[in-house]
Amino acid sequence: MTAYIKSLVLGITLAALAGSILAQSDSNELKARAEAGDKTAMRTVADTYFANQDFAQAIPWYEKAAKAGDKKAQTSLGLIYYHGYGVEKNLATALKLWRFAALQNDPGAQNDLANLYFNGEGVKQDYAQAAHWYNEAAHRGHVQAQWNLGMMYFDGRGVEKNYPQAYFLIKCAALLGDDEAEAMLKGIAPNLTAEQIKEGDAKADDWLKSGMKMWQ
Repeated sequence: MTAYIKSLVLGITLAALAGSILAQSDSNELKARAEAGDKTAMRTVADTYFANQDFAQAIPWYEKAAKAGDKKAQTSLGLIYYHGYGVEKNLATALKLWRFAALQNDPGAQNDLANLYFNGEGVKQDYAQAAHWYNEAAHRGHVQAQWNLGMMYFDGRGVEKNYPQAYFLIKCAALLGDDEAEAMLKGIAPNLTAEQIKEGDAKADDWLKSGMKMWQ
């Protein structure tokens, strides 16, 4: 079995931003803070415009927050340039922004950057780099990165083939709610002993109980 990679670049979504739509009084206060230079407020204003698909208004606020060093704004702005939301699609700009945010340990940017390396989009295809960035995002609890890194260990792509590690990673994704992970675990299990499965389950449980602080 050759497992597939979930290569969709996700970033922020409209559904996830539903909570960003504020009452008018809160919105006025937020904008005042953003205009005063609060980078978190800048990003939240941008998120609210993005949720309403008003990219013309979202982009300037994301740019201001990104320039101020807000890693989540850098990740979201990279998404905008990757997809061409309200701007011309520009992989080089998306890559640059995701590198900035990834180096600040933003898991979304790390996963998105890994996707570019895995697929060879805007960069030379490099499975080793993809595995590196998936690992960085995975141990911070990014479900898609856990799946993708698990599949790389399953296939031996960019890393040495390792079925126990593949099982552990997919189990972590399952514990965090990936609805396809349980089925994939059943596909990996025949390559493992009962003891290895037991160890993988326990290791994933311990990782989650530790507040996602333990990683190998």
